[in-house]
Amino acid sequence: MPTLERLDLADARSAALWDAFVLACPQASVFHRTAWGRAIASTFGHATHYLYTHEAGQITGVLPLGEIKSLLFGHAITSLPFAVYGGVAANDAASAAMLERAAIELGRQRGAQHLELRHLERRHADWPLQDLYVTFRKPILADEEANMLAIPRKQRAMVRKGIKNDLTASFDPGVDRFFSLYAGNVHRHGTPALPKSWFEALRREYGSDCEVLTVTGPSGQLLSSVLGFRFRGEVLPYYAGDDEAARDLAANDFKYWELMRHACARGDTLFDYGRSKLGTGPYAFKKNWGFEPQPLAYEFQLFKRDAVPQNNPSNAKYKLLIETWRKLPLTVANWLGPMVVRSLG
Repeated sequence: MPTLERLDLADARSAALWDAFVLACPQASVFHRTAWGRAIASTFGHATHYLYTHEAGQITGVLPLGEIKSLLFGHAITSLPFAVYGGVAANDAASAAMLERAAIELGRQRGAQHLELRHLERRHADWPLQDLYVTFRKPILADEEANMLAIPRKQRAMVRKGIKNDLTASFDPGVDRFFSLYAGNVHRHGTPALPKSWFEALRREYGSDCEVLTVTGPSGQLLSSVLGFRFRGEVLPYYAGDDEAARDLAANDFKYWELMRHACARGDTLFDYGRSKLGTGPYAFKKNWGFEPQPLAYEFQLFKRDAVPQNNPSNAKYKLLIETWRKLPLTVANWLGPMVVRSLG
């Protein structure tokens, strides 16, 4: 029978054992690494609860949790805040069940309104479900030209347009150029930006497994940038930003092609386009690249709520807030943004 423990993220030896398990466990993701929890704690100050089971000296399952208390959005325990994947990663059913029971008990003890586990696949048919999101994942072919030809014709033409426009893509040592494009982009969409310190923390904690690729025009103009991760041969472009000129120059398509091309050259095997909301522009964009949507199973235990919370821009009650946010000066939005978005998770 496995034994339940809680990980101290500051304990380097124990964190290394956790990360070794995550690397080997098929159910785990890049977000299950301890780097994510340390970045959350150092940037936002949120409490983390990294639960694991072990038997005969070996870890058998992990469940990383983050706790967010907010006057605006309530009190939640989530696996994982700011991540698209999370939940239980375990070698056996007994370990998985023990971790889930412990998470439910933790939620009740902490007085949370709900527990949310963000799995790739449904685990409990009787748990309330958030069915708003899908993800897009597709193998990277071994040949560069084969990857180009796998892109549907219309979107492939956009990639070739970017190439003809003499665009250049390069990997950045820091996040400055990325953040400039990201902050401007989310502001135009009426949503608050995560703080620059968050992206700096991700680069610091993940090291070479967190990369920034930036596209510039012939004159050096900043056009498009993406911060993403590598994990077990998977490439996950995660946060992105574009200048308004990027659309006409096809810089966005060129950016993702360059990322895929580099991934192919170094032997990566899967391109993960990440989460999108059903029926949105990003959803259509990824479909147009030939990726098929895979529903995400975000399952809940409700302690002090009657229904699954809808803290997302699709909620009609946030329409006025989004329109107001768009009208704020960018410097003001960047100052206020972290105070709002830290509570969303």
